[in-house]
Formats: sequence, C-alpha cells, structure tokens
Amino acid sequence: MLGLYKGKKVFITGHTGFKGSWLCLWLKKLGSEVCGYSLAPNTNPSMFLCLDIENKIDKSVTGDILDKNLLEKSINDFKPDIVFHLAAQPLVRKSYKEPFLTYNTNVMGTLNVLEAAKVCNNVKAFVNVTTDKCYENKNQRDGYVEEDTLGGYDMYSSSKACSEILSSSFRSSFLSDDGYLLATARAGNVIGGGDWAEDRLIPDCVRSIENNKKIELRNPYATRPWQHVLEPLSGYLLLGSKLLENKKDFAASFNFGPEEESVHSVYDVVNKVIQYYKKGEIVVNKKDNLHEASLLSLNINKAKDILKWRPAYNYEKAIEETVNWYKKFYEKSQNMYDYSITQIEDYEANIKWN
Repeated sequence: MLGLYKGKKVFITGHTGFKGSWLCLWLKKLGSEVCGYSLAPNTNPSMFLCLDIENKIDKSVTGDILDKNLLEKSINDFKPDIVFHLAAQPLVRKSYKEPFLTYNTNVMGTLNVLEAAKVCNNVKAFVNVTTDKCYENKNQRDGYVEEDTLGGYDMYSSSKACSEILSSSFRSSFLSDDGYLLATARAGNVIGGGDWAEDRLIPDCVRSIENNKKIELRNPYATRPWQHVLEPLSGYLLLGSKLLENKKDFAASFNFGPEEESVHSVYDVVNKVIQYYKKGEIVVNKKDNLHEASLLSLNINKAKDILKWRPAYNYEKAIEETVNWYKKFYEKSQNMYDYSITQIEDYEANIKWN
C-alpha cells in the first residue's frame, strides 16, 4: 500500500527534527523524491546530523515556516505531490516560557504552509501533524475521539487545538472545490531512537543513564499512550496515500495511538527502560508547579475502522527498540543510518494492515 510513494515528490516541514528525520529515511526507502524545509537541528546530538540525512534526501532547505516568501518559493520550486507538515514548537514546558514563539510557529506558521501549498498547483495532498494534546483534557479514563472538544490548558496544547481549527476552516474556505485534500493527524507520546529534545522522558532517561546520574521524575504516575515513532509515521503515510488517491472521505482528522494496554505511567516506562538498558536508578523530584495533565489516552477506532490502520508494537516492544537504538549509538558499534533502516524494515515486517 505504501508503494504508492515510489516516484512521488514529498515536501516535509520540520525534517531536521526527531519525527521528521525518521520520515525522511522511510520515504527515501520507499523511493520518494524528498525535499525538507526546517530550521537547523536544535539538539546536540541530532539524528539528522548523525545520520547525515541532508545528503540522503534530494533537497534540504534551512528556513523558518514564518518566512512566508522563502517557504512559498521552496514549495513552488520543488512542486511536490504531497506535503507533510511537522514543523512546530513541540514542547509543553517550553510553551510556558515562550508563548509567543509557540503560537507564532504552531498557528501562523501552519497557516503559511497551508497557503504556500494552496498556491502550488502540483500539491494534491496535505497531512498536518498535530497532537493528542489538542483535546480539552478532562482527565477522563476513556480515550478521546476525533469529535471531542478541542482545547488545552497549556500554551502548546491550545496552539495545536488552534492548528486543528485552522485546518478545518482552511479546508472549508479554500479547498472545497478543486484544492488539495487536507487531513490532520493526532498522535500520542512518541518514543524512539534519535530523540534528544529537552523535557522528554526517554531522552532525559538516556542522558541520565549515560552520565551515571539518577533519573529524575516530575510526575511518575502520569499516564500516557506510549508508541514507537514508526507507529504514527505509518499512520501518516497511510493517510497520505489515501489523499493521493483522491479519496475525499479521508480529508479529516485521525487519531494514531497504541492499543489500550500500552497506556502506562511514567514510572512503569522508566522501569522498562532501566530493564532493557540494564542500568539506571529513579528519583522523584518535582522541581516546579507547572501544570501537566495526569491522564491522557486516545481512541483509535476511527483509524482502525476507516483507514484499516492498527499498531504493530506493544509498549514493551516500543521501549526495547528505542533502548536498542540508543545503546548502539553510544557503543559506536554500528553505522546508525544502516541500523535505522533495519529498524524500519523490521517494523514493516510487523505491519498488520498492509
């Protein structure tokens, strides 16, 4: 089913980030022509740099999605068939410190990408990647469905809710006749090798373990739907393929998350990391009183029923694959580009919907 991407021209915003780097690798493996548009990597190490992804794809543009002219020129020059919009300010805690940056990037930046794609006649499909945090969090045990109320306590979550509303309005206002097909994708907490962002659980664990420090947890009993990075990416690719086939019913919002048994507490996840890493120690240390939701899960029945997508990994497998990637990286025992491609191939072999 993903063979549709062979020979297709794919434009990715945020390609230097964690998810974007993995998406670049997978699309090149599928035979796509890939152009990325993003700020320079903002972590050190960076998967994008470590795997030399700039030289693995067809074109890489260093630019800000707030730079409307450069963005529009880049899309027009490349003439993509499909756009995957991943560029964002993705961190909850940073959104408290930099609310203007968060809203400018996640709302106005998204509008710039939507508009730039609209004026390029080649674009047939557009997948806007948002988040499970776009829902108004009522700390309910049942998973949120796509029709639930959007909202957000913190500035990141609310900005992504705005991005969802913007996408729906843009679709109705400008794309209903002969424009491209636009869908939004909402994914849960994503883990996987190559993420070094601050204030994310697995990168924080890895940094602590590799520096022989205790792993500090702020909210050990907060629960999240944990999934390997290739899970939502497979959903984005499947959704994009439906749009490329001009199937208008798929121009909508979809949740991509794990099965219910993969909703676990932060404490459980870190213990699994320690088990697979074979070292590490936990200490609880809540340094501040910034609000973070204690309970969050997604209902993925729509993706299952309509897209026929379903997760391939449980949370133990997701953590094992993640830890294995980092161990290989720090052991310097293997070419990490080759190892990452092997992980994609292993995941493809476990896909249950192809």
